[in-house]
Formats: sequence, structure tokens, C-alpha cells
Amino acid sequence: MKGCIKVSYDVLFRLPGLLLAIVVHEFSHGFAAYLLGDNTAKNSGRLSLNPIKHIDFIGFTFMLLFRFGWAKPVPINSHNFRNRKMGIFIVSLAGPLSNFLTALLILYILSLNIISNNLILNMLLIGLWYNIMLGIFNLIPLPPLDGSKILASLLPKKVEDYFYKYEKYLYLILIVLLLSDSIDKIMTPVINFSLNLLLKIIS
Repeated sequence: MKGCIKVSYDVLFRLPGLLLAIVVHEFSHGFAAYLLGDNTAKNSGRLSLNPIKHIDFIGFTFMLLFRFGWAKPVPINSHNFRNRKMGIFIVSLAGPLSNFLTALLILYILSLNIISNNLILNMLLIGLWYNIMLGIFNLIPLPPLDGSKILASLLPKKVEDYFYKYEKYLYLILIVLLLSDSIDKIMTPVINFSLNLLLKIIS
């Protein structure tokens, strides 16, 4: 019973930081699309800071328990952009970029040394980790991650068409990386590098 209580406490302890990272990420996708002339996310109720609007229950559970998961994709209609490729690039980049900016803000708050409550301090540190992790993870150029859309938007039209035609096979690479824990070996040094870089920015 004590073990179950500890697991439940740990999960609840990580909850605010994870929700912050998800909401910032998904809202930024929708808001960027809205600024570029696409109202799809807004009309679908996804231009919201309400976590419930963005959570996929299974993906969210995976994030809490296994540190990797997914949220509900924000609906985007790229045909509403004046420049389709540029629109896809900006909207796709907006999610990870917003996580890095949030991480930078959290680091700045921590650098002020004004947080004396250990509970709040630890929650901020967890929020910092989730934002950096989510930002980096989504930059991996494999579908369905944002990095794949960023990459596709930079490819010539003919190559882009091939990319989308065969992207279903690229899903398998991501699944293998996740199941084999190879993703940790790839991301851990990148997360550490990013954290050190952000520390230098605020110092």
C-alpha cells in the first residue's frame, strides 16, 4: 500500500509541470496558425489554455508513467496559409519553441532565488525538465512529431510528396527507438546541452 501511495504522490507531483508543457506547446501551434490566417484550431475549441482541451488520456498517462507520450494534435488546415510551406514551418516550430521559452522563463525565476518553498521549487524544476524534453523530443524529424513537418516544409515539393507518401514507414523507426530505450541515449545529452545553454543565456 505504501508503494502505491508513493507512486500516486510522484505522479501528482509531476502533474503541474507536465500540464504546463503540454498546454503551452499545443496552444502555441493553434495560435501561430491563427495568426497566419487559419481559424481551424480556434473553431475546434483548441485555441485554449484549458488542459482538458489538449489531453489525450492514453498519451497523457504514458507521459506521466513513462516520460514519453502524446497530446491531441491541433487541427490545422495548411491551405488557409498564404504561403503553405512557410506556414507549416512556423506552426510546427511554434510548439517546441514555446517550450524552450517557457523553460527559459522558469530558469530565470529560479535564478532570482525568490522561491523558498521546496514543493514549489521542485515543481518548477520538473516543469523545466518537461518543457525541455517536450521541445527536444518534438524536433526529432520522424512522424508524427513536429520535426517531421519542419523537415517536410523545407524539402522541394516533389521530395515532400514522397516524404508524406512513405511517412507511415517512418513511424516504425520512432516506435523502435521508444521501445528499445534508444531514445533516452539520444535525448539525454541533448537535454543536458540545452539546459546548459539556457543557463548561459540567463547568466
